[in-house]
Amino acid sequence: MGRRAVRLEEADPKGLVRESYNIEGITLGECRSIFVDWALSLPVGRPVPDALRALIAHYGTARPDHPMSGVLNAGLSVPERTGRRGGRAARIAGAPQAGG
Repeated sequence: MGRRAVRLEEADPKGLVRESYNIEGITLGECRSIFVDWALSLPVGRPVPDALRALIAHYGTARPDHPMSGVLNAGLSVPERTGRRGGRAARIAGAPQAGG
């Protein structure tokens, strides 16, 4: 799936990110909370990375030191792979498997 240009109104349908940049003295924790609300408010099927890029281009480049800019940029990063996955059965050879 390629990148798609997203209009600002599509990227922030409720204006949550816009308002976060207008709140004087907003903290990193408050920005993270707003980010979660923003992510949950996006319509199904809207590509989150494309919306984040639009928001960063509009707000983040003008105010790179704002806590929300850091949160938006972090949203674009790929989570680090943790290595081993699984429970007891993955750790103990010969352990009974679920359902059997």
